[in-house]
Amino acid sequence: MKLRRRESRRARIEIVPMIDVVFFLLVFFMMASLSMAVYAGLPVNLPQAATGQVAASETASVTIDREGHAYLNREPIAMSDLDQRVRGLLQSNPAIAMVINADAEAAHRHVVAVLDALRLAGVSRMAIAVTPTSEAR
Repeated sequence: MKLRRRESRRARIEIVPMIDVVFFLLVFFMMASLSMAVYAGLPVNLPQAATGQVAASETASVTIDREGHAYLNREPIAMSDLDQRVRGLLQSNPAIAMVINADAEAAHRHVVAVLDALRLAGVSRMAIAVTPTSEAR
C-alpha cells in the first residue's frame, strides 16, 4: 500500500486578531487621555442651566468664589489686575476662550465686574460655567 504524503500547510499570520488588539489599545488610550484633562478652575458650586455645554480645549478659567474673590487659573488675582493678566494670555494665544466659574451664591456685581474686565482686555470668546440640570441629561 502506497501512502500519500500530505502537503505541508504554509504558516500565515492572522491579521484580524491583531486589528482587534490595536483597536482596543486605541480606545484605551483615548479614554485615558480624556480622564487626564486639566481642570484650571477652583471647586465652586456652579448654578444649573439646561443649555450647558462642554468647554473648549484652549481655555483659561476665571473663578469667583462665594465671597467675591477672583482667581485666574487657580491663582488669586485682584480685580484691577485681571485685565492686564488676561491681555498677556491673549498675546500668547489670541484664540483662547475664557470660562467664568462663578459660585451660585456669588453676588451678581462680582460676575459683572469680571465680564467687564474681560471685555476691556479684548476677550471675544467667553462662557459662564454651569451644571446641567437633570432634564438636559
